[in-house]
Amino acid sequence: MTLEDVWNGYRGQLKAFLHSRVPNPADVDDLLQEISIKVFAGLKSLKDETKLQSWLYQTAHNAIVDHYRREGRNKDLVAEDLWYVADEKTVRRDLEGCIQPFISALPEDSSQLLTAIDLNGQPQKDYAAEHGLAYSTLKSRVQTARSSLRGLFEDCCRMSLDANGNIADYSPKGGSCKKC
Repeated sequence: MTLEDVWNGYRGQLKAFLHSRVPNPADVDDLLQEISIKVFAGLKSLKDETKLQSWLYQTAHNAIVDHYRREGRNKDLVAEDLWYVADEKTVRRDLEGCIQPFISALPEDSSQLLTAIDLNGQPQKDYAAEHGLAYSTLKSRVQTARSSLRGLFEDCCRMSLDANGNIADYSPKGGSCKKC
């Protein structure tokens, strides 16, 4: 994984991401250059290549925040100046409508399991007892089902995560995936 490969593969996506959050094209170009420097400096410290995309988007998000902080020091900010921030509740609300269709797309046993535990809030121990499963077996099945569900989301959407692993932003991949 070289800087050129990464940059050629993600430059256009990152620029579109920046344009959606920063209205001034000159600022977007400056931020893109700033991000390229950070990618050049930090790429060799990235240990897991599967996390490259989320790392790039988190770097871009941080550059946007830094940009608005610098800009904010020069003037008094009002809430409307921070229009680009999609708070976690907004992102969650947007994605909540996608959960049921994706869960329904899983195999029936996984679908029933996640519906009962994650959507209806049934405790895992209660579900295990009700279905005659060992609790440790159920925990493994829940993790497998959640992993499959995440795979369905990742097939449909590009997601960037915050430092705590929460979804900070998302965008649909291609035209085959429609907004849920």
